[in-house]
Amino acid sequence: MRYLGVDYGSKRIGLALSDEAGMMGFPHSIIQNTPRLLDEICTLIAHENITAVVVGESRTLAGGDNPIAKAARAFGELLAERAGVPVFYESEVFTSEEARQAPMKEEKSRAPKARVPVDDSAAALILTSYLSRIHHG
Repeated sequence: MRYLGVDYGSKRIGLALSDEAGMMGFPHSIIQNTPRLLDEICTLIAHENITAVVVGESRTLAGGDNPIAKAARAFGELLAERAGVPVFYESEVFTSEEARQAPMKEEKSRAPKARVPVDDSAAALILTSYLSRIHHG
């Protein structure tokens, strides 16, 4: 199975793809959250033969919904309907912060204090977390 991981944000969407065996997620791209978002992702799903999507489940530290949670859930439901693939949800607490800590992203930065987008790496962490949980209980 091939999976697509999604780090949903109000401005940018991070995307990650799994390996062919569906064991691990790898950063793919960052796209803008525009009215064409569903079309772009449906095209990617078809092009990459994606069989399931994992959307980051945005929650507060206390476990409740945060402002982006409803939009991410609505996006996931629309995507499942339009693309015809199952959509699963995985906690994304701290994934963006964890992705910022990764040395790869810091090396890409030109200025020492520059903030490099990590949405694709966060999507890979979300996807890998989901895949590890379903394969290793």
